[in-house]
Amino acid sequence: MGIRAQALGLASSLAVFLPTAGAIEADSPLVMADQVLVIKSERRLYLLHEGKRYRSYPVALGRQPVGPKQREGDEHTPEGRYLIDGRNPASAYFLSLHVSYPSVADETRAAKHHWKPGGAIMIHGMPNVPTHPTKHYRETDWTDGCIALNNDDMVEVWLLTHNDTPIEIDP
Repeated sequence: MGIRAQALGLASSLAVFLPTAGAIEADSPLVMADQVLVIKSERRLYLLHEGKRYRSYPVALGRQPVGPKQREGDEHTPEGRYLIDGRNPASAYFLSLHVSYPSVADETRAAKHHWKPGGAIMIHGMPNVPTHPTKHYRETDWTDGCIALNNDDMVEVWLLTHNDTPIEIDP
């Protein structure tokens, strides 16, 4: 069974637990996102279907949230167009979706400066073993460049996306 079929099966069985605050009505079937949009300045992640935003979630970003990721260790969240290209249900954070950073353009830009572009950019939930109080994760940009959601929101994003879903990360 493919990831999309698994997600739809899980979504069906977990639908009773999903919040209904988004644009989807409680009686409506769950809609798979065909695009993810992150607007860093808003600290928001949006799920889109047919060009329309239908779910919105607050996010935390890298500790240096302004500007695009340029090299390994800079603590910036990338900017640009990527894909969700993998899933890890057993990561150090509650669920994780891999973002296809670095792109060829990111690698080329880093190479010009003799830098490593970095990688392992994820959309994920909270740390499985927190090292700070919950308030820290809710009120600060705390990742090394990833996009972090609370765990309830991460379940929704996990279920409503599939591999190869485009993700655009804007300033």
